[in-house]
Amino acid sequence: MCIRDRYCNLQVKALQDIYPAIREAGASLIAISPMLPDGTLSMAEKHELTFDVLSDQGNVIAAQYGIVFRLDEELLKLYDKFGLDVAGANGDESFELPVPATYVVNSDRRISYAFLDVDHTVRMEPAEILEQLSAL
Repeated sequence: MCIRDRYCNLQVKALQDIYPAIREAGASLIAISPMLPDGTLSMAEKHELTFDVLSDQGNVIAAQYGIVFRLDEELLKLYDKFGLDVAGANGDESFELPVPATYVVNSDRRISYAFLDVDHTVRMEPAEILEQLSAL
């Protein structure tokens, strides 16, 4: 998920908008964030999310998927400039984040579709999520 940046906020709003259609398709939606549990709860409340937002403190799950990266010094300075406190939000000084990713998991618990892009501004389109669900 996110550290309260603009792209994350847009994504969670878009997911909330399509959540009724996801449920109608017989599917569930779970978001996972490296933020501390209080941060994920605050984000869910702020955006009035009706789907689950789980905390992956320390990026344990993200590391299992091989999608963790460390912010470099230049990017950390930029985050600081915009008031994005990665260490405070995540509860550690690793300065690691997951690459934003979306997985569609079928009823056999197998990933039937995966979308990720190292450019954090590129996210899976909500319509594409619904298309992937209808293809199951």
